[in-house]
Amino acid sequence: MTSSPATSLRRRRQVVIIGSGFGGLFAAQRLKKADVDVTLIAKTTHHLFQPMLYQVATGIIAEGEIAPATRVVLRKQKNTRVLLGEVFDIDLKTQVVRSQLLERVTETAYDDLIIAAGADQSYFGNDHFAEYAPGMKTIDHALELRGRILGAFEQAELSDDPAEQQKLLTFVVIGAGPTGVELAGQIAEMSEKTLKGAFRNIDPTDAKVILLDASPAVLPPFGPKLGEKAKRRLESLGVDVQLGAMVTDLDYDGLTVKEKDGSTRRIESQCKVWSAGVQASSLGKVLADQSDTRLDRAGRVQVGPDLTIPGHPNVFVVGDMMAVDGVPGVAQGAIQGGRYAADAILAEMRKGQTPDQRKPFSYFDKGSMATVSRFSAVMQVPIPGTSKKFETEGYIAWLGWLALHLVYLVGFRNRLNTIINWFFAFNSRGRTQLAVTEQQVYARSALTELSYLERLRLAEAAKAEEGGQQANDAG
Repeated sequence: MTSSPATSLRRRRQVVIIGSGFGGLFAAQRLKKADVDVTLIAKTTHHLFQPMLYQVATGIIAEGEIAPATRVVLRKQKNTRVLLGEVFDIDLKTQVVRSQLLERVTETAYDDLIIAAGADQSYFGNDHFAEYAPGMKTIDHALELRGRILGAFEQAELSDDPAEQQKLLTFVVIGAGPTGVELAGQIAEMSEKTLKGAFRNIDPTDAKVILLDASPAVLPPFGPKLGEKAKRRLESLGVDVQLGAMVTDLDYDGLTVKEKDGSTRRIESQCKVWSAGVQASSLGKVLADQSDTRLDRAGRVQVGPDLTIPGHPNVFVVGDMMAVDGVPGVAQGAIQGGRYAADAILAEMRKGQTPDQRKPFSYFDKGSMATVSRFSAVMQVPIPGTSKKFETEGYIAWLGWLALHLVYLVGFRNRLNTIINWFFAFNSRGRTQLAVTEQQVYARSALTELSYLERLRLAEAAKAEEGGQQANDAG
């Protein structure tokens, strides 16, 4: 076990941030000029712009354009160091964070802790679904999905069986939220435009894209008006939108769907993607086991008005991990939460503000957007001073989506490369990122097999040790 320098150098206040997403990164940047030592611990080497993952999965942009290296982003911030490792324990009593990278365990002490560990895909208790329907939460997910989509076309090209071709060319997206809508629209456009004419044995335009959701509406947070417009736009692209349909089982060749009337049916499909739910980081349970912290059904931490947990005014929970009424699990919620936590630390240092003097966190809703296809999006923006919202869809909303997402991309070069890729993708059939590798497609299966073999080895070792102990006792 190793210890971070934070455990021995206590000359300045130690602020530890867990997570390199929007909440963690913006909190770290807010502390750039503060008289503190900041340690950011993350299980990936990059800051991921998650709202654009679907564009990586469908070959529009490269993964590097939405996932710059965190330590490069923060390299000019001299009071900040970045540690790679997955945090598995937080000791609230001793104020120590424990993280692990391979076999190396690192302990990092803190005076203030900002937890922005985000959320993972939720399969609602059916974790085995992940093998057959990857989520859309990481770069690995997006690259695997790109391989599965393009691989399905390649397999169909090799087949002379119409039934098999139909199964291979049926793409099912589970979940009609923003990610599901965006992904379904792009798969439809890819098959209709980008891949058209590229095969000889199949016609890619025959591909069938199905968007499934157990709810009765598309894009429920946007309201019925925009949801219905998004649904009609998807249908005009050829997407088969099936609502009130709950997935009850998944396997390699397809899925079972339960209708509202209780009947079930089978959909044959090899390529499936899951975007139906999220589950907050397991660190929430670590906090709950040591304090009076309570979790909601999604594992999010029910924080106080100042985003801290009960009895620990120096431990902030922000982003997708926090459960705050009226704050959706979107980038803006994480950004504002991270900045709030950093400002609270600065106010205590510079103004002597005590925790009970903190102003409650107030979320400023800047609106919501979701793309449906090229030149088409939906947008909902609150009207200041009223309870009403301005709603629009189509080309203007699409331009607004492009502009907003460019603003939050990190780095001028990434913005420039993205604009160039968008220009070609949206004004022609071309997509520049259609390369796939076997590792991208099969890595999940290989890792699962390795994990199984390791568990089997450990079980056999434990059994052998138990047998040896019983022999000794008998002797």
